[in-house]
Order: sequence, then C-alpha cells, then structure tokens
Amino acid sequence: MEWIIFSSKSRDVLIKAVALTKRYGSFVAVDGIDFEVYRGECVGFLGPNGAGKTTTVRMIYCFLPPSSGDLTVAGLSVYDKAREIKRVVGVAPQEDNLDIDFSVVNNLVVYARYFDIPKVEALRRAEEQLKFFQLEEKRNMHIEALSTGMKRRLIFARALLHEPQVLLLDEPTTGLDPQARHLVWNAVRQLKKLQVTVILTTHYMDEAEILCDRIIIIDHGKIIEDGKPKELIKKHIGENVLEIDYDKVLIPILKQTFPDAHIEVIDERIQIFTSKPYDIFDGFLHEHKLPNVTIRKANLEDVFLKLTGRALREND
Repeated sequence: MEWIIFSSKSRDVLIKAVALTKRYGSFVAVDGIDFEVYRGECVGFLGPNGAGKTTTVRMIYCFLPPSSGDLTVAGLSVYDKAREIKRVVGVAPQEDNLDIDFSVVNNLVVYARYFDIPKVEALRRAEEQLKFFQLEEKRNMHIEALSTGMKRRLIFARALLHEPQVLLLDEPTTGLDPQARHLVWNAVRQLKKLQVTVILTTHYMDEAEILCDRIIIIDHGKIIEDGKPKELIKKHIGENVLEIDYDKVLIPILKQTFPDAHIEVIDERIQIFTSKPYDIFDGFLHEHKLPNVTIRKANLEDVFLKLTGRALREND
C-alpha cells in the first residue's frame, strides 16, 4: 500500500453534507441531514434496517443521486463530479458483485482498467492485495469456487486496488470467521495510519466500537447522535451494567439501592446501568444471593438499542 501519507494533525473535511435528502415518492429515506467526515477518520454509520444509513453511503459514492441538499467528496460535488469522485473512492459493497467469468486475480486486474492503471502495475497491486488478504493460493481459481469469506476478502482487496482517499465498507465482515474478521480489522487500522478516510456500516457493534473514531447513528432518516464511541457510552449508558433474572420483588429494592441508576426489564432480565465504579454492585449481591448474575462494562450496543429501540425493522 503506497498511499500519500498526510499529516496526522490534518483536519481537512473530506466529506461534507448539508441538508442532504433522498426521497422515493412520498417516502423520505434521508431527511435533511448535516455531517462532516475528516481526512483519516474511520466513521461508523449505524442504524436499524431501513433507517437511511445505506442510502446515505450510496449517495456518497454516487450510486444514488440526492433529491436535494449538498454533498461533496474531496471538494467535488456529487451532482456534477461523479466520475471524478469514483476515482478517489473505493467501495466494498455488501452484495457479491464479483465477475464470475474471471479468475480471482483477473477480477482485480480487469477492474484496474476503470482507473487507467497500466497492466503491469495492476498486476503488481493485485498480487500485493492477494498476499495481504491471504488469497495468494486462490489467485487462479474462479469466483464460484470461493467460500463466502474469501469473496468478501476479495471484494475488500478490489476496493483498495486504485489506492483511494476514501474507502466505503458496507457490512465488510458479514460471513467471515474470526480470523478473517481480524484480518479486515487490521487492514482498516493500517489504512487509518495512512490517513485514508474509512466509512463503515455494520450491525456488529463491537466492530464499530473497536474501529471507529466516531459514530453517526441514523434513525428514520435523521441523525440522532454523533460522537466518539466511549463518549456516547458514558453519555447514554454509564460505565457498568448489572444483569439479573427478572423478579418483580427486586424492582423497588433496586430503585432504592441504586437511585441514580437507569433500570430496564428486557427479555426476562433486569439490567441496571450506572456510571458508578465497578464494585458498586458488590454489597447488593452479597446481601441478595441471586443466580445468573452478570456484571459487565457498558458498550456501544447498549447505546444503540437505547436510542433506536429493540423492534425489528425492514431492510434499507
């Protein structure tokens, strides 16, 4: 990977949206949102199915035109500079759109033609990506012979072939085993060091919490939260969570014992969220000998479920 390395102190705005809107007839999928993404950031766009996050990302790489509002990528408007934007943006879509008529390596080499990369250089870059994503031994295989995980890794490799300034990853680790998932995470970390801007959509909250510098949560077409993962957790949840089996007798006791805590009953379990130190629960558990007790750190999934609810949604 030979991207130009920008100063880590740079706060260049690489992607900027103002009143960005996407309508499908009377349905508003994205409702007048404003956001900025800086060079070298990894930003997670999170939301339930149908919330508008995928539509937003598709507008960034000019797959969908906005209905109204402004959207620029690297200073280029999506309205009249789509071709130029596609040259600075790499896309790893959720769907498998590899060419089944070509081998693994030729999927990369042929793709390089779209960016006027000479064949010799395209082959060099292809071999580099295959090595990094541990697909060297599969280089001459046809796509249909690959596992789902291998296809996901090849799609990621293809997105990096033209050394983009912006990389859009739509559910990049879906279908991957833990080893391949960590390989993808390592690639994202390396790209961040090179000041490549990464936009990530994922339903894996641990993945977003680990990789993202900032989280933008979208629901019903609007941005409902924007901030660093740890700050969002502290703001909306606290530090620690106690989980115990539901017993209605315990509810008033818990409210009296932890007056500042947020208490929820979820799926026959009581969850007590608090910003107090980890050992605040010790006295209560010593006095009340309860089965199936869990004490854990609050996480981004707690935030996500609190802000967007637990009801299932239709797809974007």
